Amino acid sequence: MMISTKGRYALRMMIDLAEHREDGYIPLKDIATRQGISKKYLEIIVKELVNGKLLSGVSGKGGGYMLCREPKDYKIGEILELLEGSFAVVSCLAPEAEPCDRAASCKTLPLWKGFYTLVHEYFYSKTLEDIITGNI
Repeated sequence: MMISTKGRYALRMMIDLAEHREDGYIPLKDIATRQGISKKYLEIIVKELVNGKLLSGVSGKGGGYMLCREPKDYKIGEILELLEGSFAVVSCLAPEAEPCDRAASCKTLPLWKGFYTLVHEYFYSKTLEDIITGNI
């Protein structure tokens, strides 16, 4: 499993917004400058974060983006899965997967389930607040 640039940048954007949440709506250009990320690339990412109801946005003067919830209420797993898709490492464990007719006899299924559980539980046990306070 590899987290793409898109997922990593989304997480950096969310952390930036969490660290500056007292400033209200933050213009995308400010986040891009602070994070050293192309504004164009952040425009793609922010659209998914807004559609996923993780951020709210306001256009026009004084506009920008802000978190919808407190940093403690964002699980890292939900951010990454929104941008990356399921943590499932094999297709039969994906949420939308059809039941596998080999599941009962599959010798490797317990291995994949164990790995999936480790990754899922790890990322869902961490919050934005954990990251910004260094409690990782």
